[in-house]
Amino acid sequence: MKRVVVVRSATALLIGTVLALLTGCGSRPYKTTENQFAGRPVPPSKLTQRVMVAIAQSGLANGGLELLDASRDIRANVFTANSTFTVSGFAANAQQIISYPEQLRGFVYAQDGSIQTINYSTEASLGTTATAAGLASSFFVPTDTQAVYTAIERNGTFVMSAPASGSATSTSITATYTFAVPSVYKVIANPSHSVVLLMLRNSNDVYRLLQLNSDQAPPSGSLTCQPLNKPLYCILPVGSTQPDGSIHEPAFHRPVDAYFSPDGSQVYFLSCGRECGGSAATGDDTPGINIANLNSMRTDYYPPSATYTSPVVSTTSVPGGATAAISDGTTVYVAGQALQSDNLYTGKLSIIPLATKAVSATYGISDGTHTKMLFGDNNSLWIGASNCSSGERAAHNGNPNCLTLFNTSASTANIVPNVTLGGSTTVPYPNENLDPYYYGSLTGLCWVENLSKVYTAYGGQVHAFHTADGSEIDNTNITVQGTANDVAYIDASTNEAN
Repeated sequence: MKRVVVVRSATALLIGTVLALLTGCGSRPYKTTENQFAGRPVPPSKLTQRVMVAIAQSGLANGGLELLDASRDIRANVFTANSTFTVSGFAANAQQIISYPEQLRGFVYAQDGSIQTINYSTEASLGTTATAAGLASSFFVPTDTQAVYTAIERNGTFVMSAPASGSATSTSITATYTFAVPSVYKVIANPSHSVVLLMLRNSNDVYRLLQLNSDQAPPSGSLTCQPLNKPLYCILPVGSTQPDGSIHEPAFHRPVDAYFSPDGSQVYFLSCGRECGGSAATGDDTPGINIANLNSMRTDYYPPSATYTSPVVSTTSVPGGATAAISDGTTVYVAGQALQSDNLYTGKLSIIPLATKAVSATYGISDGTHTKMLFGDNNSLWIGASNCSSGERAAHNGNPNCLTLFNTSASTANIVPNVTLGGSTTVPYPNENLDPYYYGSLTGLCWVENLSKVYTAYGGQVHAFHTADGSEIDNTNITVQGTANDVAYIDASTNEAN
């Protein structure tokens, strides 16, 4: 009997000690003050390093936004085990996140066409900011929330909506302008949305948005203007006047994307070339980057004459392909695919020093269409792609996965996770389909700042990796119910973390 009493006493003492450590001053799991970094309030979840996951087709009312503890790689804080945190007021099939942690908010596009504003402080939806008139193929909301831009490829329309005010709580729309732009599928803008660009499918043309002054006549060469009776905005081609009178940029070879330079003075157009259907017969098969000055593409720049001058100041051929790019201010890293002799494509990373504007080195990366590039800790550059299993690597028993870790210091590239098709080296945490070699397309990527890790939406599930060596973190406690389409680190000090 005494032995039982002693055991019970020891157990009680152990529990009391653990509780004291958890709740006392000596070792608190969550060290928070009244206001956190940059005056940010402590959110309802009490988590201070959160990754928000956009989920579709789940038990969360057909979709939702779930919050993960990115510090401990768990779904909840240590005081509320076996529970999850979700963004209140959001119940839709979430597809894509535009995240602005500096402004304590984000914007989420859902499958129903709605774009909702998310307040990071309250972990709640502020309601619908805009609704696309059809499924949007691309959308953009600037940091000041003064407009919402959507490209709807199915209808061949570009839509600009203007909220009532720029406050974080405003969701009402006062004006919506719809422009007919056949084949438009992507809208790209700089953070201040002083430059708004439109990309067209299977085309060598790029267009820009122009805002007219009061009673100003639309310039020659305008594709379309709105409103029709008294235009306030027009869509203009980007390029120069050609001998035949047309306005376009001959250096554009199936432009597919654009990246704004870190100093905000230039834009790097990515000419996809043959990877996007260009051919030698039409002369648009050569991929490359076209560096252009922003001044003559601003929304307030009215052409001074009927003769247009190209803003492009230099063009660099990129044989490795160009569908995504990122720059650290001195070097541009360009990802794409190169056509091989067997008519399959393989992934390439091209290094272009801005001092020379020429490709200095090329490295093999994952196959597939590259759309994500992000810097992380430990000199890491992360490159994500989609539809990678139909490339050169998979055809020859190589690694078919869609995420590449490139070390900018050592100049080494590794596809993660590392697998050998048909061999014993398999993915460490298979997705629901239990494929031992292939995770699937990478659709979301964020850098968990200063914690040496990145989070991804990889094949419809959450996977996290160490930035030092690319090894995968056990994702048992960060998997979500449903399809993970995107991720965002919402407690970052910079918007560049997503």
